[in-house]
Amino acid sequence: MKAAKHLFIYIMGAATVIGFIVLTSYTDPDKQKNATNSTTVDQNTTQDNSSQTMDTDPVQTVNAPSLPDSITFAGEHLPMDNFDARERFDREFLSMCFWHSKMIAIIKLSNRYFPIMEEIFKEHGLPDDFKYLAVTESSLRNATSPAGAKGIWQFMPATGKEYGLVINSEIDERYHIEKATAAACKYLKKSYKKFDSWLLAAAAYNMGGPRLKTRIEAQHTNKYFDLYLNQETSRYVPRIMAAKEVMTDPKKYGFNIAEKDLYVPLPKFKIVTVDGAISSWSDFAKEHNISYRELKVFNPWIISTKLTNKSRHSFDVKVPTK
Repeated sequence: MKAAKHLFIYIMGAATVIGFIVLTSYTDPDKQKNATNSTTVDQNTTQDNSSQTMDTDPVQTVNAPSLPDSITFAGEHLPMDNFDARERFDREFLSMCFWHSKMIAIIKLSNRYFPIMEEIFKEHGLPDDFKYLAVTESSLRNATSPAGAKGIWQFMPATGKEYGLVINSEIDERYHIEKATAAACKYLKKSYKKFDSWLLAAAAYNMGGPRLKTRIEAQHTNKYFDLYLNQETSRYVPRIMAAKEVMTDPKKYGFNIAEKDLYVPLPKFKIVTVDGAISSWSDFAKEHNISYRELKVFNPWIISTKLTNKSRHSFDVKVPTK
């Protein structure tokens, strides 16, 4: 009897515990639905806020430079009332303004090479603006094009020889800044005499005088911005004009370069005239107490380790002085 009583008490206690657990774990379906909706709303709100933050906080701010009111090259104007001409200029202008590393390097180099060019231009009566043609041709580097044009002025071998440059397996005066600049002056003055326009002279430098003459005759106009030319030449002159605009006032377009960071002119040097053979340019350098590298830096037109000089040309070699 006692055992039955104890069993009854045990069963009642277990039932009480199970009932408590069931009651406390029960969730009203309506409340559960509301909670789920609340969570979804919170997540959507977070996403919306994130989206709004991205919309209002751009990664960067880019301000397009305004076009100048007037653009000239060698005294000739870009027709600002011609939308096509304006947009062709603007394309090159934007490229100049935002290709920062390239423009900074060009501006630094211009401090070394522009004074040399300006002096030679003055001797030949060429407008000073043509130094920006050299910028467009080579970025003021002794570059080599896929077609084989070389030097700061990018002469092809035949054209360089036509204008007095020595070009062979030992010497390449397309890399001679003074002589190549003088040759460019002769070419451009000849083109100006033919076309009576410095803009057309610049275009002829890019595409060649005979080809340009053919286009002028076929299209019945001698105005550069009215001619329909190949893409390279169509962009060529506006690019020169854009280089002039940016480099005339670099700070206006955000290029702040300290004077101490500009590339200096070549240090002092003396001229040693060579009119015979040189068995070893390295030995030549040693005899003059300079390194072979210094010899090459000051005279990049020396392209071989020796000089046979069968034609007995006379060459002025720059030898740095200590």
